[in-house]
Amino acid sequence: MRKLNLCILALFLLPISAQAQKSLDLMVDGVGLSIGDSEEVTGIRLNFRDRAMRRVTGINATIWMPYNDRGGDVTGLAIGFPLTGGENLTGIGYGWLGVGANEDAKGIMFGGLGAGAGRDMKGIGFGGLGVGAGRDMTGIIFGGLGAGAGNDMLGIAFGGLGAGAGNDMTGIVFGGLGAGAGNDMKGIVFGGLGAGAGNNFTGLAIGGIGTGAGNNFTGISVSGIATGAGGTLRGLHVAGIAVGGATVRGIMISGFAAGGEDVHAFSIAPGYFTVPEDGVQRGLSISAFNRIQGEQKGFTIGILNWARNLSGVQIGLINVAKNKERFKVMPIFNMAR
Repeated sequence: MRKLNLCILALFLLPISAQAQKSLDLMVDGVGLSIGDSEEVTGIRLNFRDRAMRRVTGINATIWMPYNDRGGDVTGLAIGFPLTGGENLTGIGYGWLGVGANEDAKGIMFGGLGAGAGRDMKGIGFGGLGVGAGRDMTGIIFGGLGAGAGNDMLGIAFGGLGAGAGNDMTGIVFGGLGAGAGNDMKGIVFGGLGAGAGNNFTGLAIGGIGTGAGNNFTGISVSGIATGAGGTLRGLHVAGIAVGGATVRGIMISGFAAGGEDVHAFSIAPGYFTVPEDGVQRGLSISAFNRIQGEQKGFTIGILNWARNLSGVQIGLINVAKNKERFKVMPIFNMAR
């Protein structure tokens, strides 16, 4: 009977491969339980730190990150006490301290301090300090301090201090201090201090201090101090101190000053409105001092209205039209064609 029991035990352990020196594999046809640094497992794999692992379908539980960033692919659950990682993670990744993929992470990634992917991250990512992807990030991302993508970000992102993308950002983004994109930004963006795009912005932007775009800004913005666009500022823009753009189309409401080179807009700036030489003003501007150094083709209402070349209407206490031969300075009302 004793010999029979030993034979049965031996048959049970026969599937242990040549890897047995580095792992204890209780598997049949590669399916089962593996303890140690096995290469391929379907089932449950337990190891301190991965070096040889190439593929796990099921559960891969580790204590530490792989040696020399040599983790394999995990499909299912990758869990670390406190760290885990792999080449590609698909499914759920959890690490008390952190979880990371050298290449892509797809699914739900949760790291007590951080979660990241060397290339793309798709799904839901949470990092107590931060979440990041070297290339693209798609999904719902929460980083206690920051969330960022080296290339594009698409979805919903929250960064306690900041959230950003090196290229394009599309979706809903919240950055405690700031939120920005190196190229284009589309969607709803809130930056505690500022929100902006290096190229074009389209959507709704709220910045505690400022909002802006290096090129065109289209949509609605609200900022504590200033809003600006290097190209065209289009839509409704409200700022505590100043609003402006090279070209302005829409509505500007500022706590003090507003202006642009080519302005066809409704503008309210209690202190000062200006258009530079070679510029043009169309629409309506209401300000204490409307200073049109270029051409005024619209209406201005203020205490002092001054235009180098008037072909519109001025209403105010003092109205100056430098191009007129007669009645250059008029009280209450001045106009020219």
